[in-house]
Amino acid sequence: MPDTKSKGDGKQNRGKIRTSKSKGDGGGGGGGGDADDFDAWMKSRQLLKPDDQLDLTEAELAEEVTKVLTPTNTNVVHNLVVFSFKEGEFVPAPLPGNTVTLISFPGNSLHVDSEEARRQAEETDDVAYPLPMPNYSLVEQRDAELVEGEEGEEAEADDDDKLEDKNALGGEEEEGEEEEDEAGGKSGVDGEEDGEAAGPDDDEPSEAQPAAATTSKKRKLINQFNYCERAALTFTLPKRSVDTQTIPPPRSQFGANVLQWVIYDSYLADFEEQQKDNRRDDSRTVKRGMRQKKFKDKSAMAEQLNKKYLKCWQILERMINQNIYDDIANDYRYWEDPADEFREGEGNLLPLWKFQYEKTKKMSVTDILFNPSYYDLFAVCFGSHDFMKQTNEGYLCLFTVKNPSFPDYIIQTDCGVMCCDIHPTYPFLVVIGLYDGNVAVYNLRGDCKQPLYVSRGVNCKHGECVWQLKWGPDMTDGEINFYSVSSDGRVFNWILMQNKLWVTTIITLYLEDGLVDGPDGTKVSLKSGGCCMKFHPVDPKIFLVGTECGYIYKCSTAFSSKYLMTYNAHNMSVYRIDFNRFNSNIFVSCGGDWRVKVWEDMRADPLFIFDLGSAVGDVKWAPYSSTVFAAVTTEGKVHVFDLNVNKYKAICIQAVVPKRKNKLTRLAFNEKLHFIVVGDEKGVTTSLKLSPNLRVMVKPPKKQLYLDQTTLQISKLEKLLSLVRELPEGNIEPDTATTVRS
Repeated sequence: MPDTKSKGDGKQNRGKIRTSKSKGDGGGGGGGGDADDFDAWMKSRQLLKPDDQLDLTEAELAEEVTKVLTPTNTNVVHNLVVFSFKEGEFVPAPLPGNTVTLISFPGNSLHVDSEEARRQAEETDDVAYPLPMPNYSLVEQRDAELVEGEEGEEAEADDDDKLEDKNALGGEEEEGEEEEDEAGGKSGVDGEEDGEAAGPDDDEPSEAQPAAATTSKKRKLINQFNYCERAALTFTLPKRSVDTQTIPPPRSQFGANVLQWVIYDSYLADFEEQQKDNRRDDSRTVKRGMRQKKFKDKSAMAEQLNKKYLKCWQILERMINQNIYDDIANDYRYWEDPADEFREGEGNLLPLWKFQYEKTKKMSVTDILFNPSYYDLFAVCFGSHDFMKQTNEGYLCLFTVKNPSFPDYIIQTDCGVMCCDIHPTYPFLVVIGLYDGNVAVYNLRGDCKQPLYVSRGVNCKHGECVWQLKWGPDMTDGEINFYSVSSDGRVFNWILMQNKLWVTTIITLYLEDGLVDGPDGTKVSLKSGGCCMKFHPVDPKIFLVGTECGYIYKCSTAFSSKYLMTYNAHNMSVYRIDFNRFNSNIFVSCGGDWRVKVWEDMRADPLFIFDLGSAVGDVKWAPYSSTVFAAVTTEGKVHVFDLNVNKYKAICIQAVVPKRKNKLTRLAFNEKLHFIVVGDEKGVTTSLKLSPNLRVMVKPPKKQLYLDQTTLQISKLEKLLSLVRELPEGNIEPDTATTVRS
């Protein structure tokens, strides 16, 4: 008994010492310690006045000074522009914002207290992790310690009354209290001191609440790297055999003697049955054929009537137009300008009809060509020379001077029509070249809606725009063919087979000095894009090709290894080349460098050079004179030259369209009458009559009246060329190889 009492007294004294210690600490923190800290803090808040501080009055001190802070960034450039490829011009760049993002990291975490987190936790039946214990300030921790100290004193008073009852179980209680204190320890307070001070049973539930909260159900995190492969083997069903037995078919015995007349009779019976079936089928077929024939006959008759009606309406329309434009029709045939008698060496052009189509008003005239068999019929191609403004459709219209109000034939395509050519032997065959590199052949006698032949596939077409086409002479086996040149630097020969177009590469236009180093160190030959093409009028194997680099290459269809001759013709693209009608060794060229040059075959230097002051779109020799040619420029003017009259300038310069609003693109001479047709960028084709001074014929000498006009024109051109070819004294003209004899 004494031992037990002394042990209990020791425990009681130790509890008192711990309680007084905690109480003393709490009293010091809540009493004088806070007052001292506050006094020290107030002393540090006293303002120290510098010696050089200004002394301001009360009014100056009470004055309010307003400062405005604006988020305007002075380093931002306000007049910055960038080039817009969509608009084709410079547009102002948008101003950058004032917010500068240092780091942006997308995440999928949610706040524990947010509504979305609560909703997801309810859906998944998981409880979110509890928040950590709040980190209180120093003063709040001291107040909490004071309250715990007072509770500890009250607990000690109760322990003194019940000390005798608990002495017997003191050791076990002490161990149990220590285990509970370790399991439910509090943050910020000593676990051992608080555990022994909180001995009564009343404090056990309050200590067990945080422990219960920490042991709540937590969300299970899936380890993505902890992969377990599982497999299952299905049950294999045992095999079993099922047999069935059918009822045997009935059997009977038959016997007969097979003779020749029996076989013959059976064949006859079978043949009669077949004949009956054939008669039934024939009767049905005949009835169907009669119905189809009647329907076809009716449709054919209706189609023939429609064609007759259409032809009658066309004749009536032509008669009405000729009555309306009676004055222009008389000028077209019989106009002679009397003022030319008083103008020596000068002439003018009389405007006649204007041909246009409603759907081609916003398109450019890309090519003009007269029909070789019908002198009053000419074809006009509509597309666009502006590569940034290409149209979604193109047209080929065939106009006649008998009806200038509407085209006789209309062919519509999916892209711009850049060139065309009419077959000299079969004037109803028309071939067109398109902007997308395809070619198509149409039959004007049939339906113009669908082409007779069209190029198909990637390898069976040009890589870029087709600039010019030309029908070639028929092959030895009678096949029709034509040639084409494109910006991809290749000249193709197209053969009209029975069901398709067969294409062959004639020549690839490589630059003579175009070897450059490729990306892998190998030599690469540069191509020169073709712009125009003209075949020799006498030798069909020889042709000239104008390129985008300004060169003119003389080539042959017999071989494609090298050029026969290279002319350094222009400084820009060569737009057109045309041979003289009376001397095939003379040709003229024009280009974007404002110049028109007259060349002789196999001579490197031109015979004549004319500067027209703007880009020259087209140039053509006159079919009636060996020294007359005409050209059109982008200024909207037509220049007519007669080298026999003036070797230095044009004898007629006339503006056809306004200079600033329109440009002339193409030109064509009529083969029979003395008038020309010019096209512009607005889709309008204008016909112009030549005055007498522009179509002067050569008068034969008195002793040679029997000479025809062709011989006189050739002699006139030879006389002019002899003057140009004249060399300085002492120089001998070297022999030059020409294609044909002059």
